[in-house]
Amino acid sequence: MSQIIKNIKPIWEEKASPVVDFLYKIKVSPNTLTLSGLLLIAVGSFFLANGYLILAGILIFLGNVCDALDGFLARKYNQQTLFGAFLDSVIDRYSDILPMLAILFLYKDDVLTFTFTSLAIVGSYMTSYTRARAEGLDVECKVGMMERPERSIVLILSIFSGFILYGMMLIAIFSNITTFQRIHCFYKKTKGKGFEL
Repeated sequence: MSQIIKNIKPIWEEKASPVVDFLYKIKVSPNTLTLSGLLLIAVGSFFLANGYLILAGILIFLGNVCDALDGFLARKYNQQTLFGAFLDSVIDRYSDILPMLAILFLYKDDVLTFTFTSLAIVGSYMTSYTRARAEGLDVECKVGMMERPERSIVLILSIFSGFILYGMMLIAIFSNITTFQRIHCFYKKTKGKGFEL
């Protein structure tokens, strides 16, 4: 996680705490929030594909808020489960790709935007995959300048502003750089070590 996000997170959790308390009081589970976030992002992506940028931006933003709240709710009220963690990771991948697929559809005739959006999809998935694969081999590699929170912020800002090409360029470039940062991290941490099946 980047230093900026690390610094923002405590402030965000302090401000969001009353919302999380209310959700717990009305018995909303973390998994319900996770799935609600996906639904909002899916609907937002539909509007994005049809050119309704402001409405799409609002729905995708709300979906990301749900995604940010589910983990906080689970931690604060001791509702963390293995299935919840697994579901959250899987849903995150859908939430990553749906808006970008919508952008591909909206800009299918714009070669530059289509190309950079495609590269952004690749970078987003490789960023997630390199971390997951490293952790599967018991090596922590959370380094990188553009993790999921940063990608989400850039995506939402680009949708609201209409500067989608520039947003996709940023995600395409820096998510792929993050992938190589994690490859380098894994190499440094495992250099000289053998591998046993």
